Amino acid sequence: MKIAVLGGLGLQGRAAIADLVASAGVEEVVCVDTARDGAARLGGLTDLTRVRFVVPEGAISLALANVLAGVDAAIDLLPQPLMREAVQAAIATRTPLVTTNYGKTIADLAPAAEAAGVSIMTECGLDPGIDLVLYARAARQFDAITTIDSYCGGIPEPKAMAKPLCYKVSWNFDMVLMSQNRDSVLVEDGKRVDVPAGQQHENRFIHEIEVDGLGRLEAFPNGDAPHYAGMLAAAKGLQRSGRYSLRWPGWSAFWAPLKELGFLSEDKVPGVGASPREFLGRLLGPQLQYGADEKDLCVMRNVFTGTQGGRRKTVTSDLIVERDLASGLFGMSLGVGYPASIVAQMLARGEITEPGLLNPLLHVPDGRFLDELARRGIRVSETINWD
Repeated sequence: MKIAVLGGLGLQGRAAIADLVASAGVEEVVCVDTARDGAARLGGLTDLTRVRFVVPEGAISLALANVLAGVDAAIDLLPQPLMREAVQAAIATRTPLVTTNYGKTIADLAPAAEAAGVSIMTECGLDPGIDLVLYARAARQFDAITTIDSYCGGIPEPKAMAKPLCYKVSWNFDMVLMSQNRDSVLVEDGKRVDVPAGQQHENRFIHEIEVDGLGRLEAFPNGDAPHYAGMLAAAKGLQRSGRYSLRWPGWSAFWAPLKELGFLSEDKVPGVGASPREFLGRLLGPQLQYGADEKDLCVMRNVFTGTQGGRRKTVTSDLIVERDLASGLFGMSLGVGYPASIVAQMLARGEITEPGLLNPLLHVPDGRFLDELARRGIRVSETINWD
């Protein structure tokens, strides 16, 4: 197999490339990135004899199409604004592609993908990604699901916490701040509850969960819960659901007043040339970097409650991915790059062939996928309780 990684020199791209090179059956990995020092950036991480570096030049759509025409599958880890160009190039060349970005932003491309007979797997990273596979796995264990609470977040290990944020950057900090300007949707008492971004950090939406070995973590809404629950036939009678980000306690108390004062606004400040959100990213990002001996932790929990055979049942899945200090790859990078690599290989081998815009919840075989994650040291623990 020959597999291209678009944006291969970023944090997630480096993890995906390392995994692809270590995978049997992958003959060549094509690293596509605008940076020209690819060998230096990947040096010591993996066997570079199986990596070919491509620096795109000219029109991005044509450059991507030229690369994709010569591979069996591709992984899109480009900046989000370039997602459409990557998917269009995959459609034009009929090359299966995995992207970690939200599928709804390219929903209009579904007919073209279907007509081309090409599989485009969207939302295939950590969250969304691994969590959606766990949704599908849990759904088969119920006759009816009444509640789904989904949690995920990247946090520093306790010894790496630094006041007042207790947070460090394991991916794009601009995207972290932008996610706090995203509206959310919950389900309460069977009804849709819209949570505008401005209310995301209000106390009535905040709660805490207890995680073994870490203690209490703060959860705040940051996703469209009914969108994913709606894909599950067993959840038609859903009464409560939320998708929440996790942080160390105090995150919302820090950001709520700043958000109210406009510090996360996207509007350019006259005479400055940047928005308050952009300014904060440039100011805080460099101060929130991990030391070489510090780990990030990706903490995920999904809790499903419902009935099976007339009895009430709860299924809880837990996952923690931590930084590999030997390679320097962050837990966040592994949690995104590994799923993308696994599914790209499934596409290249023809194990997933349905054409169109696909989703891990509906189209990734959960048993095989979770086995592959476990082989890479990422293991999901599942607890079942009966009332």
